[in-house]
Amino acid sequence: MKSATLPSFWSKYRESNSSVRAGARKAYRLWAENPFHPSLRFKCINSEEGIWAVRVTRSHRALGVLEGDTVTWFWIGDHDEYERFYS
Repeated sequence: MKSATLPSFWSKYRESNSSVRAGARKAYRLWAENPFHPSLRFKCINSEEGIWAVRVTRSHRALGVLEGDTVTWFWIGDHDEYERFYS
């Protein structure tokens, strides 16, 4: 599976604290090896829009749109904000 990012992802990433950024880097390395590793909990949260989520830390998620074999990451943030994408 391939990965791309939008400026919106990097903007939220830069706003995040260092532990979230470190978690994101670690999660990405693991995702690149095996997107469906159990610890990542990579799953579709909005099938109409093709939005997929991956666990970055216990309280943070990253979101992307899956098209073909590429996920385009557009958001990273805390779990409370994340819930608005599928509630």
